[in-house]
Amino acid sequence: MRSPVRPEASEACRYLCAGTHLDKRFRDTVINELYVHEERFAAPSFGIDAARVLAHALLARRLELRWALAILAVWVAALPLTGGEFLWIMLPSLLFTAVSRTRRRLRRASPLLRALGTVLRWYVTLMLVAAMLTMFPFWDEARQLGSGLLGLLLHPPAMLFSFVPWRELSAWIDWPDPLVPLYVPFLVIAVLVGLRQGGFARLMDGPLSAAHFPDPTVDPAEAVRDGRARRLLALVRREQHSPLAIYDSADPFRGAGEPYEPWTLTVELRPRAGHQPEPVDNRAALERVRPLVEALRTPSPHGSPRAAEVVRDRLRELEVDECVFLPPDGLRRREEAPYDAERFAVQRREAIEEGGEARRHFLRIRVGGWEGELMVTVYVRVHTQGGMLMLEVAPYVLLPVLREFRDADRTAHRYVHNSAFSKAVRALTRTPSSLAGSVALLGGWSGSGWNVAVEGNRGALPEGPALAVRELGASDEASLFEWMDVRRYLQSIQERVGEGVKHALYDAGWQTAAFEQKIVNVSGGVYIESARNSAFGFGERSTAVTDNNTNRGTGNEQRRQ
Repeated sequence: MRSPVRPEASEACRYLCAGTHLDKRFRDTVINELYVHEERFAAPSFGIDAARVLAHALLARRLELRWALAILAVWVAALPLTGGEFLWIMLPSLLFTAVSRTRRRLRRASPLLRALGTVLRWYVTLMLVAAMLTMFPFWDEARQLGSGLLGLLLHPPAMLFSFVPWRELSAWIDWPDPLVPLYVPFLVIAVLVGLRQGGFARLMDGPLSAAHFPDPTVDPAEAVRDGRARRLLALVRREQHSPLAIYDSADPFRGAGEPYEPWTLTVELRPRAGHQPEPVDNRAALERVRPLVEALRTPSPHGSPRAAEVVRDRLRELEVDECVFLPPDGLRRREEAPYDAERFAVQRREAIEEGGEARRHFLRIRVGGWEGELMVTVYVRVHTQGGMLMLEVAPYVLLPVLREFRDADRTAHRYVHNSAFSKAVRALTRTPSSLAGSVALLGGWSGSGWNVAVEGNRGALPEGPALAVRELGASDEASLFEWMDVRRYLQSIQERVGEGVKHALYDAGWQTAAFEQKIVNVSGGVYIESARNSAFGFGERSTAVTDNNTNRGTGNEQRRQ
């Protein structure tokens, strides 16, 4: 067996950590699920370390808050320093940001609303350009043009809001004489915006680089001083890779990805001629399945051990374990869940034979491809009841990380190697929206802190996970190569599962003619070519027709959602 990539060092984990610095919505969702809602158990994490992603989400928020405070401080300080004249830059900047965000929300609105949004956006853009022209140093003509255009553009709203006592308000605010011209604070803000943009490139070249990321000791995100964060990171690390899964009833397999053609097989147990059959329990069936599946790790003969060692097929890193699914009912705190080895052994021993509804036992088979970006998980459950053997196979697929996150290295490289002129233009064009962005960041941070303080999540009864970090950052698409690997992994595993059940029946003295032919996937369903003297059913509402020669089951097709 070749050891798989450590979840905390995988490329998928690195890309998700980078995503917390790139995507504010993704970052806030991770923090809300794993930090604010501490009553929720962490979903299983396949191929990643959700705790490390949370640590980077908290780091990204701290960095953004520092930049937001610095930028907002300059915006506020610029008002008295410029004798209140900076207000003519601040107001168009706020309007420009508000109109831009509103326009994005109007993309699916009526044509009339979209047209009005476009007109308003150009109107505010001209207002902002006019305000910026007033800042030009040593160019009187530009300042005069900007002042005249700004006065012309401000006349319609002033007439519309004529009831506002503008002169009285202006006289009430006793601004001091200007100490600095308008362009000085604007340039300072632009420099801060540029430095903030370069911070991501520095992270990608340092702790988030492919060379440094496998070593968590050099990761600044791991240096957590917040006691609450340290406690929750420890809980996530305890729960996410445990064979015990505390689940939410709405989505029991949350964390594993999307279902990929799950199927169910039922077979009647009939004695083999000339044999006294022995009882077949669930443990015996799984013990025959497991070694056959584990044998997929062994490469085909290549003439020498050295030649076999160079085989890089990800089936060599296949992982097999037994997991138990439990609802959170009856628990008072997350810490009470039976994650320790001794109590979990009791849960596994009791669950494997009981065939219960809430507590369920599965053999879990996992293969991670493409540096942990493509995860294939197959849950296998065997249960015997009333002279019938039921085999449930639930394959799940986690597709690669979002393309935006996977391109983080390219994004950082493009910024570092861009020209100074391009960097300056990027910073200047983003300066007007920095005021509203800083206020929004501070508002989001204060809202999150308020929720932590007043919602009482720490004392709430435990709940199952509402979402999984890996699923949240997964793409909806995969390449043809990746889909080919998915099918190869699944077909190999399901073939061995069927063989294992057949061997278990044969060893116990039961008929195995139903398993003489391979289980093959046909058009998204499951079809058994020859099943003599047995009855089979597939999927919900399945039917089976039996005669002395052949028996074929038909059922509803279940496709990947």
